[in-house]
Amino acid sequence: MDWVSLFVAFSIGLLGGAHCIGMCGGIMGALTMGVADTNYQKRMYFIVLYNVGRISSYLLIAWIFYLFIDRIQVYFSIQFMRFIAGLLLIAMGLYLANWWRGLVYLEKTGSYLWRYIQPFSRSLLPVKTPCQALFLGAVWGWLPCGLIYSALAYAVAAESALQAVITMLAFALGTLPAVMASGLLAERLVTLVKNTSIRQGMAVLIIVFGVWTLVIAQQHRHHTAEPAPIGEAQHHHS
Repeated sequence: MDWVSLFVAFSIGLLGGAHCIGMCGGIMGALTMGVADTNYQKRMYFIVLYNVGRISSYLLIAWIFYLFIDRIQVYFSIQFMRFIAGLLLIAMGLYLANWWRGLVYLEKTGSYLWRYIQPFSRSLLPVKTPCQALFLGAVWGWLPCGLIYSALAYAVAAESALQAVITMLAFALGTLPAVMASGLLAERLVTLVKNTSIRQGMAVLIIVFGVWTLVIAQQHRHHTAEPAPIGEAQHHHS
C-alpha cells in the first residue's frame, strides 16, 4: 500500500473542507432540518448515515472509473492520469482561492449525469427513516464537484482497483470533519471559511500537492523511458 498517496488523498479532502462546506453545508443543513434541534442523538445518527451513503458512492465511482481506465489503458497510462490529477489539483486550489474558476466547466460536465440521478432524491424526502437517510446520502455522493473529480483522477492513478478504492476512501475520510460539522454548526462554519486568508492558505497547500503530483508523474515518465543497460538488454535478448 502506498501510504504517501493515502496521506495526500486524505489531505486533499481535509484541505478542501472550505469547498465542502460551501457546496454541501447548505445541503446538510437542509437534510437535518427535519430533526428537532433538541434531538441531538437522532440528528447525529442521520448525519452519520448521510455520510456513509455519500462515501459509499465515492468508492463505487472510483471502482467503476478505474475499471474503465484499465480497459483503455493503451490510451491512458498511470503517468498520464497522475499528470491529469496534478493539473486538477492545481485548478482546485485556484478555484478554492477564487483566483481562477475554470473548474466550474468540469462541474457543468458532471451536471449532465446529475440530471438523471437527482430525481431519485425527491422520493426520499422528507427523511424520516434511517434507510432514507442512507440512500439519500448515496444519491448525494454523485453531486457534481470539482474536488471529487480531482481526487478521483488521483485515485485511479493507483496500480490496482483495490488501491484506487482505498485511496478514494482516504480522501472521503478527509472530507468528514467539514461535512459532519456542517450539519451541526453550518452557520458558524460558513462564516469561518469565508475568511479569505483561511481559504487561500488551504488553496496554496492543495496547489503544492498538485505541483508535487506533476513532479512525481514526470519522474516516473523519465524512469520508464530510460533504456536498459547494455548487459541487461543482452540478457533479455538471449
